[in-house]
Amino acid sequence: MAYIRRIEEILRVIEQVSEKRNLPIIGPIKGKVLDDVVIQTKPKVILEIGTLVGYSAIRMSRFLTSGARIVCVEISKSFAEEAQDNISKAGVSDMIQIIVGDAEEVIPNLKETVDLLFLDAEKTHYLTYLKLAERMLHKGTKIVADNAGMAASEMQNFLTYVRESQLYQSKYHDFDLSGWHDGVEVTTKIS
Repeated sequence: MAYIRRIEEILRVIEQVSEKRNLPIIGPIKGKVLDDVVIQTKPKVILEIGTLVGYSAIRMSRFLTSGARIVCVEISKSFAEEAQDNISKAGVSDMIQIIVGDAEEVIPNLKETVDLLFLDAEKTHYLTYLKLAERMLHKGTKIVADNAGMAASEMQNFLTYVRESQLYQSKYHDFDLSGWHDGVEVTTKIS
């Protein structure tokens, strides 16, 4: 119980600090969709593209089963260091690995099968990230893409691909967040 309480405290601190610094974390409202996907999917391997300060990775770690892990790719060395510090404070370093680098260069070198792909990086590159990762996905893999509302025009090629391709089934989750709209696209690989 103390373990979960520590994680919850770290998440609240990150939320407060991120709001003051105007950092685009998924946050507690949209984060519930991510929570539900992790709970339902019970992933063994999560690949997160765009870690920022580690909020989403810490959030997802609360629901991991024994032996499961999260591989995070973050292009910014300073954000990766901040994320590692937050992950250590939350006590979940054994579940989360951070790779510093450009996802377009890192993904081709990854070997594991991915059960959940979480995209929260450069919106115009979501389709590229997905296509690079497709060889690691299996039938049933979930793809969660943040900012599918406010950045829909930037990620339109991705949204069109997952919504119209015969490879995926996709659903948009819309949120009214204190006067502005955003959403999360949740996609399942079906073939």
